[in-house]
Amino acid sequence: MGNLTTDMTRLRGEVDALRSDRGALMQELARGAKDLATSVSAMQAEFAAAHKAMAKKDGKARATFVARLSKQVGRMKKENAADRAGAARAWFGKAK
Repeated sequence: MGNLTTDMTRLRGEVDALRSDRGALMQELARGAKDLATSVSAMQAEFAAAHKAMAKKDGKARATFVARLSKQVGRMKKENAADRAGAARAWFGKAK
């Protein structure tokens, strides 16, 4: 065999080895992408569950706050009406 034949045989072997390595790399990348997609889906499900729990808890807290605020405003409105009625009585001698 001549130098050209030897070199061509060696190059062919290198090309085959590189092609095989490229195929293995592509399979590894595909597996990695699939694993990443699975991880992201699981993380999104956890986020959704946490958001639902947080919304439920915050909704109850907000409802309690609004109810308490409504009572306070109602009490203040009554006090203000009583003050105005007292002022009217003092100024005009009768309630309005």
